[in-house]
Amino acid sequence: MIRMEHISIVSDSAPSLPTEGRIALILLDRREKRNALTPDMLHNVAACVEEASHARDVSKRARAIILAGEGEAFSAGFDLKLCRDDPLALKALLVALADALRAIRSAPCSVVIGAHGAAIAGASAMLAACDFVVADTAIRIGYPVVRIGVSPAVSGPMLERAIGPGAARDRLLDPAVIDGRAAHRLGLVHTLVDRPEMVRSAAIALAQRLAAKPAHALSATKRWLNEVDSSLDESQGARALEASLAIVGNVEERALLTEL
Repeated sequence: MIRMEHISIVSDSAPSLPTEGRIALILLDRREKRNALTPDMLHNVAACVEEASHARDVSKRARAIILAGEGEAFSAGFDLKLCRDDPLALKALLVALADALRAIRSAPCSVVIGAHGAAIAGASAMLAACDFVVADTAIRIGYPVVRIGVSPAVSGPMLERAIGPGAARDRLLDPAVIDGRAAHRLGLVHTLVDRPEMVRSAAIALAQRLAAKPAHALSATKRWLNEVDSSLDESQGARALEASLAIVGNVEERALLTEL
């Protein structure tokens, strides 16, 4: 369901820079379910990001990471059938999502998400946690989980840093989804392409440009930016997760999931 491949670094703009290292391509591949997320998938995303960016052999560390999805969509969000059938699944998903967001944000190299088709709920949260998002104009992005009695608070801190407090409040409280153009205006998407099939190549091209930059300077800059915006404030992340976990299993949620 998750696999990692590697792409050679290609750069004509900085031929004098060292080219050791690789670009890691992490792929969500549960295409028959539109990459609906399970706890194992999210744990594997975090593990792949850690493996790619912290390899013991420095020459094998990724100089950039791409996260993308196979099939029709980047991800349709949490597997709601799993949540309906297993009362413990939602809690496990929220905890695993928090771990994945932390891994993406704390990676020392740049993380690019190539999102096409849809990035819903937990998948939208991953967009907010990464450094750059490439998406198609027609992609559907949003946090409609409030419709089923679930709080998206776990996504709040990353989303607020990505698009600001007012826009984040609007996105988290309004269950409507938005398209790529609207997400680009908000700053949640950084690069727009016209068609879904163009997303992967555009994300690779961006990752190649980033990977050609001096790795030490880029890592130091990212670490400082994370410090400035308190991205890695574990206490805030823990409180956001707890806010979502606090209402897991409520009567409203169970009743609405049963109707799915």
